[in-house]
Amino acid sequence: MIDSRAVVASSARVHQDVQVGAFALIGDDVEIGRGSRIEPHVVIKGPTVIGADNHIFQFASIGDAPQDKKYKGERTRLVIGDRNTIRESCTINRGTVQDRGETTIGNDNWIMAYVHIAHDCLIGNNTIFANSTQLAGHVHVGDFAVLGGFTGVHQFCHIGPHAMLGIASVVTKDIPAYVTASGQPAEPRGINAEGLKRRGFSVEQIRNIREAYRTVFRQAIKLDEAVAMIEALVLDQPELKPFLDSLKQGTRGLAR
Repeated sequence: MIDSRAVVASSARVHQDVQVGAFALIGDDVEIGRGSRIEPHVVIKGPTVIGADNHIFQFASIGDAPQDKKYKGERTRLVIGDRNTIRESCTINRGTVQDRGETTIGNDNWIMAYVHIAHDCLIGNNTIFANSTQLAGHVHVGDFAVLGGFTGVHQFCHIGPHAMLGIASVVTKDIPAYVTASGQPAEPRGINAEGLKRRGFSVEQIRNIREAYRTVFRQAIKLDEAVAMIEALVLDQPELKPFLDSLKQGTRGLAR
């Protein structure tokens, strides 16, 4: 399953049914799980752990050193889960000791061509990154988030679960769960109602999320007051918990 023209380091741990294309390079301290497919000319450097059934397309650079001037060769790593699609010419870097020491990508993500995921990013599950999305260091992206093509995200920003960003958005502050945003800089435009319908949220749940959004973004009140109002609803409306959590987390401030 490994092309004779590929280079695989003796210390790499590659499952016997992994496919590795011509001229791919699998470096030291790389682990690749069963069923994964590595296309020609991919470069994977370690320490990197890649799970099962991933498909990495040609010319991707996976697990190289972080683009951070503070990086002095410390042992950090990249961890990628299962069933991810990583398209052509993507670049995904390892972490730094100034953060978690690890860049992490979950399961079932669709990462299109020319995407960059920098050091110490934390990516959830079932996300979509359209072509040329660019994430700076320390960015967190929640489950089912969708980032439009050519989106750029400033370091340390948090993008909540089920959020959606329009094409060519520039994210300089946190985007809460369920929120759609666009622009340069990105501003909230509403909630991702269509995406929530597709994922099985009920009409009532979507209505509750929309009302919570209006509390934060449409009422002339302080954020602390809006958070307190939503906290009082979470027990009876648990779908608001991700929204509430994303209002409280992060260090960049809220796009509002």
